[in-house]
Amino acid sequence: MAHNLYYNQRTEKHSFFSVREKAWHSLGTIIEDYPTSAEALKFAGLNYTVEKRPLFTLDNVNFDLLNALTDGIEPGVSVPNYYANVRTDTDEVLGVVGKDYQIVQNMEAFSFFDSIVGNDDGIKYETAGALGKGERIFITAKLPEYIRVGRDDLIEQYLFLTTSHDGFGSITAAFTPVRIVCRNTLNAAMKNQQNTIRIRHTSSATERLKQAHQLMGISSRLGQEMEELYNHWAKIRINDREVKRLIEVAMAPSRKVLTSLQEEKRDTLSSHYLNIVENVYRFASSAPSQLEETTKGTLFGAYNAVSGYFQNVRSFSDQEAKFKSIMNGTGLQRVQMAFNCCNDFAKNGTINFN
Repeated sequence: MAHNLYYNQRTEKHSFFSVREKAWHSLGTIIEDYPTSAEALKFAGLNYTVEKRPLFTLDNVNFDLLNALTDGIEPGVSVPNYYANVRTDTDEVLGVVGKDYQIVQNMEAFSFFDSIVGNDDGIKYETAGALGKGERIFITAKLPEYIRVGRDDLIEQYLFLTTSHDGFGSITAAFTPVRIVCRNTLNAAMKNQQNTIRIRHTSSATERLKQAHQLMGISSRLGQEMEELYNHWAKIRINDREVKRLIEVAMAPSRKVLTSLQEEKRDTLSSHYLNIVENVYRFASSAPSQLEETTKGTLFGAYNAVSGYFQNVRSFSDQEAKFKSIMNGTGLQRVQMAFNCCNDFAKNGTINFN
């Protein structure tokens, strides 16, 4: 598939780095040790700036345009209230934006990570890169602390951020815990917190980015809260029938399907949906990661089964489609529904159809 990573003709490198392991596209710079934020910017080719420049229409005669540029005269008619976002090191136009659009420089994007731990000493930047001409960048980083479920089940805490310079889309920051034993992306929202936040490119964008971890509810206590919750779930027993019902509800694509489940009208459900449920249930009952002390026959195992299905079982057209589903699409929605079901079961001992 097309990777869309920016290729710098001057350095003859793709704008991407990863630590120790090659990415699926096998491009960019592979480094052995976790870099600082300044090093990550350099390794990923993100150490460039963007500026807004006025827009003009072009005259029909090229000589007139050249003379105008030489004489410092505006070439053609000015386009009011619109600007070109230009990458200053290459003079490439990354997009057209309005007068209220606020540029967030790549260096400022890293301030989101730095603000969580006070500095970048505890943050481990794992990947970063630029897409297209550099109009979109992304960063993934691991927080220093683990979440421990039971004695040996460790969960890493990851942060992901993407922002653009083309005028499309918001700054998006996301939190996701990753279970080491099977690399499942759990993507849980705690209480009133949210695992994803979007910030528009307005005048307050930079300041809101610095406060994003507070808006998301990410604090030094988040890992501790999740550890307490997952350990609680790991002690709650759930039988096979209840697991099957939890999976049915979590994977339901619509209210109509939930109604059919509630009314025990499974014969009206599509074979496609029923096959998905069976695949998730098979993973729940037989995958090695589901036979651990913390997962076998436990509520935590039931939750992990849904997240594990999207990470390890479901087929996607490519890795990019898989990433989008897990972080911000159907995968996220289904895992969030599983989280809600588990919360209800922990409190009431039942699986609700809502």
